[in-house]
Amino acid sequence: METVEASTLVYQSPEEIYDFLVDFQQYEDYSKYVTNIDRDGADDAGAVYDITCSWWKIDYTAEATVTDVDAPSRIDWEVSRDVDAHGHWEIEHVPEEAPDDAEDACRVHCFVEFDLESADAKALNLPGIIPIDKVIDKVKPKAATFGRIVATRMVADLEGEQRELDITVHETPATV
Repeated sequence: METVEASTLVYQSPEEIYDFLVDFQQYEDYSKYVTNIDRDGADDAGAVYDITCSWWKIDYTAEATVTDVDAPSRIDWEVSRDVDAHGHWEIEHVPEEAPDDAEDACRVHCFVEFDLESADAKALNLPGIIPIDKVIDKVKPKAATFGRIVATRMVADLEGEQRELDITVHETPATV
């Protein structure tokens, strides 16, 4: 299994951040690669999201399920088919880290664990001449950049304006 964990400070209350993050449907606004998100169920445990992504020669719909919630501090999820992947959002209340011009602060962590070897190449509808490991090699270097862009856009929506973020990223193994 490979893991990626990223965190950054957000200058809002835990409740506002939780309400924002639990609504996965808005995530399509943060990436040109996410073209549609449909939800079945409420914004809590048991909700299932079909997340359609398009990139290069790939059109794929991932099915993600919210497996557990602990409002306003944690949202657990898993990909329900085609790849072994799961993760969680964790909201750590740290009001002492708020700058003078902010009323509150939380450190928001995104943790993802996945097994690329479990990816189902047939689900990606790749032409037979394109091996899945070549696609994975193309995606890996883009993942961190994509994550930073998404985080910047999400924080801007939460706080009402864009700012430079200090995002800490931990990856294991280092080949991610």
